[in-house]
Amino acid sequence: MTQTTEFNLDGRAISVTPNVGERLSETLRERLGARDVKIGCNAGDCGACTVLIDGAPVCACLTPSQQVAGKTVETLRGLHGDDPIAAQLAERFQDHGAAQCGICTPGMMVAAVALLRTTPHPNEDQVKDALGGVLCRCTGYRKIIDAVMGKAAFARDTTGLVGDSIRRLDGSGKTAGTEAFGDDVAPAGTLELLIIRSPYPRARFELGNLAAFVHANEGLVATLTASDIQGQNAFGVIPAFVDQPVFAETETRFRGEAVAAVIGTSDALRLLSPDNFPVSWTELDAVQDVHAALHTAQAPLHDGRAQNVMCGGFVACGDAAKTVDNAEISVTGHYKSGFVEHAYIEPEAGFAQMVNGRVEIHACTQAPVMDLEALEVILGLERSQIRIIPTGVGGGFGSKLDISVQPYLALATLKTGKPVRLTYSRTESMQSTTKRHPSDITLRIGADKSGKITGFDFLGLFDTGAYASWGPTVANRVPVHASGPYQIADYRAESKGIHTNNPPAGAFRGFGVPQSAIAQESLFDSLAEKLGMDALEFRILNALENGAPTVCGQVFNQGVGIKACLKALRAPWTAENRAAQDFNAQSATVKRGVGIAAGWYGCGNTSLPNPSTIKSGIRADGTVVLHQGAMDIGQGANTVIAQIFATALGVPVSQIELIGPDTDVTPDAGKTSASRQTYVSGNAARLSGEALRALILSKMNAGPDTTLTIGEGCIKADEQSFDLLTLTPDSEGYVLRAIETYDPPTKPLDENGQGEPYAQFGYAAHLVIVDVDTAYGTVKPVKFVAAHDVGQAINPMLVEGQVEGGIAQGLGMALMEEYIPGRTENLHDYLIPTIGDMPPVQTIIIEEPDAHGPYGAKGLGEHVLIPTAPAILNAIYNATGARITTVPATPDRVRAAIKGLSNE
Repeated sequence: MTQTTEFNLDGRAISVTPNVGERLSETLRERLGARDVKIGCNAGDCGACTVLIDGAPVCACLTPSQQVAGKTVETLRGLHGDDPIAAQLAERFQDHGAAQCGICTPGMMVAAVALLRTTPHPNEDQVKDALGGVLCRCTGYRKIIDAVMGKAAFARDTTGLVGDSIRRLDGSGKTAGTEAFGDDVAPAGTLELLIIRSPYPRARFELGNLAAFVHANEGLVATLTASDIQGQNAFGVIPAFVDQPVFAETETRFRGEAVAAVIGTSDALRLLSPDNFPVSWTELDAVQDVHAALHTAQAPLHDGRAQNVMCGGFVACGDAAKTVDNAEISVTGHYKSGFVEHAYIEPEAGFAQMVNGRVEIHACTQAPVMDLEALEVILGLERSQIRIIPTGVGGGFGSKLDISVQPYLALATLKTGKPVRLTYSRTESMQSTTKRHPSDITLRIGADKSGKITGFDFLGLFDTGAYASWGPTVANRVPVHASGPYQIADYRAESKGIHTNNPPAGAFRGFGVPQSAIAQESLFDSLAEKLGMDALEFRILNALENGAPTVCGQVFNQGVGIKACLKALRAPWTAENRAAQDFNAQSATVKRGVGIAAGWYGCGNTSLPNPSTIKSGIRADGTVVLHQGAMDIGQGANTVIAQIFATALGVPVSQIELIGPDTDVTPDAGKTSASRQTYVSGNAARLSGEALRALILSKMNAGPDTTLTIGEGCIKADEQSFDLLTLTPDSEGYVLRAIETYDPPTKPLDENGQGEPYAQFGYAAHLVIVDVDTAYGTVKPVKFVAAHDVGQAINPMLVEGQVEGGIAQGLGMALMEEYIPGRTENLHDYLIPTIGDMPPVQTIIIEEPDAHGPYGAKGLGEHVLIPTAPAILNAIYNATGARITTVPATPDRVRAAIKGLSNE
């Protein structure tokens, strides 16, 4: 029996009648419209739903609504409007870039307000303690700490041209709680979807009487199965590897694979147990290890992929095997990594509706035009009948490149003719979406006695799971990058993507390069030690330079900044090693170590077309409009691309009105992946700005250095004035417009991987100090120093935010993150770094201008994660003498490795 609950919400008297046991988070969001209260786990693990109850921070997802009777509940929106502490905190968050994707921001800010009310000037430990229950996957927490502590503002109030640290242009919606994410946009009362998924890694199944099932359950409207698909029951991101069904038809290949869906009202689906759905299962033998998959007697998972080999990648120059065999000094290593979950705080979500006979899908995505192309095939509809309107994206890191909720939403709204919404549960998200590829890498490296690398022989096996996803990209990218940013004449790198009955492995910040870097950078330390060389000086000796060929034979005449990154670490490397020696002399159990590693990353697709198109225009009233189609998933594309455009056009960034991704009105700026947006879409924005400026100057007969002032209805150029009202607007209302496309200049790789795979690389070198408790095996990073060559820092504040966020993810990969299907399908069994795990980061920005980048800029997002894990592993060795070759380096693995030293 339900009863009325009365309480005060943000200064308003509220009376609601929630269901028995209904979560406060659901009441606030669905009954009262407080969708600034985010739901990331429904288990109290992430803290995104934090609200204040009588002034105390509480997870709304763990609080029955009836328990707030007679109490005061405060949410971010209410605080933002009425509380001066919250208003000031919002300004600080923007001044430090403390909100990236923004999905955790409401929970963070609410928890911080509770702290600041009692402790106006907290220290770092107090901030960490107060915010320890709220997870963030983007920022690395350091900017959040700075904001809450009230440190001096990073952002500057400037014109916002290239090089300026301005606030994020989309920051105010994040700090006010008004930005709408995938689960925030569906109208009240919308029908909902429940996906029925396989409980086994591999199984045959038969569906029962679905019509009778719907009829027997009040509130159910329909079901969906493979028979409802009018187009092709298949999706994928690479045309030759479109192999994953929307709904399995007779057999499932991984735990969590979809076989059907149920459409119904919220109340009906809340009461429905998936166990009661009419499906019978027969569990089959599964292969869940790459070596077993290569040698199984079972038929391969996919026809035409013998021994379950999806595909491979290969780069070779010289004779690596012979050179290593004959090297004066050589080392060999075997390294493994497991699945890593993206763990964005926003689960996949969206809603779809029919609008004038067309399917309109609103969802969180990294690639709206790729979504459109996939749905065109699945639905069997003309492209003109589909519209994708992306919502805010609460973190992506690669996984939201693949479609998830989109086909189910589209099929459901087509079948019912009504709006339908779908939000994955945390477990569902972790079961069914892509992961970082597990790796099994064998590497041999040879050098001469002077320390010059002579040979490098690499073999990597990557578990790509049941379906291809971005596996081919990983397989092709790894051999190009496995050398690291070093000069190696005799080189061989081979990779294979192997199918198993595991979740599909796809894109995750680095596309396999972080795994190969663990092997390469760890073994470099072993080689330097065997040579009797300093680990940093060994890297500097072998680092790439302008004019030196890469292992693919590509030569860059400018912009190779790895040596500058490494040299920037010389002073801290010397100082921290000396300090560690002093520390260890005084500490018997906890030992301090210093580690170093470097990395590089090619921006954009590997030897494939990779265009972005940017449209801009000016209305008769003088409004400057930028159609910015690059999905901003927290990395700052909205701001950076606008800064590039503003610089090219010659106006302050504050004058620009942004129109975001929408397949009806904004051109395709390509997918947000591979660290391509600053470089590729940034160049398209530069060209669009330059073209619009040239058009203006030609109409005014003004010189190229003319200063433009665009005002109400006119443009002024020095002493001239041009009346925009004399021009006829086009169909979009623009009197002047420009559309430009940029595609990076690359060349195909030949059979030995020789060619020009990327038009630019970015470079990085990281130093880390760790403390290792040798009794328990725990590892605590103390400090990072990160040197990054970004070519030209378009916005230095956002550069630092990317560096800190990438380091946090690399820290997690190194020390704690391991997805095990069926065991770590939530955020309390699967651990990601908390605010207490993240140490200070000193970012050193190196600017070696790139020949192709906009104003010399290079991509950054992927690069940061790559050297982080190997630097930590090298620091553990430096502290203890124990070499960790399998990540994550959990306490049991570290302790076992330390114990193994005494047994040798």
